[in-house]
Amino acid sequence: MYRKFSSGWMKHCDFIVIDIICAELSYLLAIIIRHGMGEIEYSLYQNAALLLLPLEFMVGIFFSSYKNILRRGYLKELKAALLHTSEVWAVFLMIIYLLRVTQKFSRTVFLVAWTLHIVFSYIFRVFWKDFLKKKLQENGNRALIIITSSQLATKTVEIIRENNTYGLKIMGLIILDKNCEGDYYAGIPVIARKENAEEYLCRNWVDEIFVNLQENLNSPKELIEACELMGITVHLRVARIDELKSTRKMIQNLAGYTVITNTVNTMDCRQAILKRLIDLCGGLAGTVCTFLICIFTGPIIFIKSPGPIFYTQIRIGKNGRTFKIYKFRSMYMDADQRKKELMEQNKVRDGMMFKIENDPRIIKGVGHFMRNHSLDEFPQFFNVLKGEMSIVGTRPPTLDEWVKYSPSHRIRMAAKPGITGMWQVSGRSGITDFEEVVKLDASYIREWSFALDLKIILKTIKGMFSGDGAA
Repeated sequence: MYRKFSSGWMKHCDFIVIDIICAELSYLLAIIIRHGMGEIEYSLYQNAALLLLPLEFMVGIFFSSYKNILRRGYLKELKAALLHTSEVWAVFLMIIYLLRVTQKFSRTVFLVAWTLHIVFSYIFRVFWKDFLKKKLQENGNRALIIITSSQLATKTVEIIRENNTYGLKIMGLIILDKNCEGDYYAGIPVIARKENAEEYLCRNWVDEIFVNLQENLNSPKELIEACELMGITVHLRVARIDELKSTRKMIQNLAGYTVITNTVNTMDCRQAILKRLIDLCGGLAGTVCTFLICIFTGPIIFIKSPGPIFYTQIRIGKNGRTFKIYKFRSMYMDADQRKKELMEQNKVRDGMMFKIENDPRIIKGVGHFMRNHSLDEFPQFFNVLKGEMSIVGTRPPTLDEWVKYSPSHRIRMAAKPGITGMWQVSGRSGITDFEEVVKLDASYIREWSFALDLKIILKTIKGMFSGDGAA
């Protein structure tokens, strides 16, 4: 699921907070400079300090003080800081004039606070911008593949780097006009050619692709359609929008380019923040439950099968990221080795998942009880707190399952993996057709809403207590 780039004032809420701090700090220092720590009319100055809070917020929003702030140079930022602080203190002066308290309010405090506000605001903005740019460029978390030509490759990389305030991480280039796999353009490797591009995109961590081709080259329509099938977000610099089949299209800016973005579904900034807050609250509650469960089941697990109480395994997360999943160990220590011996009994064809009846690897008694009531899944709330998983999402596949995925299966990984999900509450272990699993997960991603998450959570809780259809 594609998280849209933040827009409006919420995109720069950090700068609003910085300017509020600068305004209050400037005001406090101005009072100390003028009056020292002696007798002053505290009620007047305290009320004025409270007035600055909404003023900073309102001026920042309505006067577009933060538009393109990350792209502004030092001189432009100085002008912007001067204009912004002047607007704040002009409105401040007008309000105290209308309230008829100007005679009691020190003009020195006003002028000194205004001057300090300009200085502090400029310094803190520049410092924070430099920090954000460095962080976004070095630690981008949105894996981007550029599909382009040999002629445009270097320029495209340089423009995206120069304008990368979106957390993009350029993973590689796919060159369509010639075979130069293994070469480098502007320090970025060519990771695939036209013939094997689909295979690479299916098997590796790819969040988004950006297609930038000159007019004399045909748009890679089949490759774009394959990316749509896999749930990979596609940004097209030039495209006929009526030719794109995706259910979600938008025109936006991407690191210096105007693009048509083509994606399976979108989540705006407010939705993403709210979902993360829900995950954090649920993760904290789930972590407490995990410790309580561990107190009672941990000793039993160890007695029945000496070894670690917790089990870890590498899984595939959103868009191909790898992460370590945590579970209570409900199987004997040699479970992974015995899996190959039991593969013939697998009820899911092609080995896309592993499910057998009366699995002999499960620890007798405690293991079956934990799996029937999904208690073994509780340590995954640690993964939720770390941001690797969500409470509701799609099941994260193992490495051996992942390598068998076709492009149509990869759409399951377009959303963050979850502890529970659509297919788990639609029959849980009763579903043995992997294509049906993919269909249900794709339906969840396309139709996602908070109401749907709540419905799945409630069904999961009901299933936990009843034990119906548990794995």
